[in-house]
Amino acid sequence: MIWLIVLVVLVLIVALAAVLTYNRVVRLRNRAENSWAQVDVQLRRRYDLIPNIVEAVKGYAAHERGTLDDVTQARTAAQQAQGVAEQAQAENALTAAIGRLFAVAEAYPQLRATENFQQLQAQLAETEQKIAVSRQVYNDAVLTYDNALETVPTNIVAGLFGFRPQAYFETEGAAREAPAVQFSN
Repeated sequence: MIWLIVLVVLVLIVALAAVLTYNRVVRLRNRAENSWAQVDVQLRRRYDLIPNIVEAVKGYAAHERGTLDDVTQARTAAQQAQGVAEQAQAENALTAAIGRLFAVAEAYPQLRATENFQQLQAQLAETEQKIAVSRQVYNDAVLTYDNALETVPTNIVAGLFGFRPQAYFETEGAAREAPAVQFSN
């Protein structure tokens, strides 16, 4: 009889531990997903700024059509990207295109001097900073989640319920730096 009680208590303890572990993994996964949503908010803000910047440059540099088209195409590709890895690749291309756009703007002192262009530059710089912070928060949340999936006993529960690691939001090469948006005469 006592063995039966001990067995029931052990089963209850194991079940409680499994439930608590499952709930922990769900919280960590949700935190990572919420962090990605914050990155997405900042990326969308960036997308909203880009047409204004393109229009400002277009008025002064109409013959730079290829550069303007590249920025527009890169923006569209970034907006349509699915998943963290594809999004990171599209953001790298967009960052490079924005850098080329500002290089074109550098050749037009009248453009750089306009208040509207200066405000757009400041907003983009602020947005780039927010993207960097959001990306770091997201990657930290993914690290915590992925670590939980790889450690005992969480890995057992995560494996039973099909939890999978999440991808980091990484940048490549020149895209590791925010585009230079401050110009001086």
